[in-house]
Amino acid sequence: MLLSYFPYFTYAVPAITGLLTMMLVIEINVKWAFAGYLAASVLVFIFAEPESKLMYICLFGYYPIVKALIERVNKPVIEWVLKLAVFNAAALLIYVVFAEMFGISTEDFNTLGKYGAYIFLAFGNGVFVLYDITVSRLSGTYMLRIHPKVKKLLKI
Repeated sequence: MLLSYFPYFTYAVPAITGLLTMMLVIEINVKWAFAGYLAASVLVFIFAEPESKLMYICLFGYYPIVKALIERVNKPVIEWVLKLAVFNAAALLIYVVFAEMFGISTEDFNTLGKYGAYIFLAFGNGVFVLYDITVSRLSGTYMLRIHPKVKKLLKI
């Protein structure tokens, strides 16, 4: 998370480190993945810069756990509604915290017009859908290529 001090990594590093939680879900279980998320969140809270810590703690750190639980529903429409609800709730929480910490208001979105905040959120939803698809594909790749090696190493 210390790499998040480079400007372009502010959002990428929390998203990538959240994938480590996915590995805990696959290799152990949801309870241990959540414990790992909590432990990592404490460290992130102490060491990371404000934007990255909010992105990790409020969304990317726990999302692979929530994704695994939501996908147990096994009804794609309901799954996507729930996933987007989680994302939008997290995005609004992050916005509120940013607004309090840095004095950001909806007027800062005026460069996109009076609906700038909504346009920004819509683009965020699009990027989130791509992130979700990426997590799914990476977990499939992990299961095919890395999981057998981990299983053999741990002799499970």
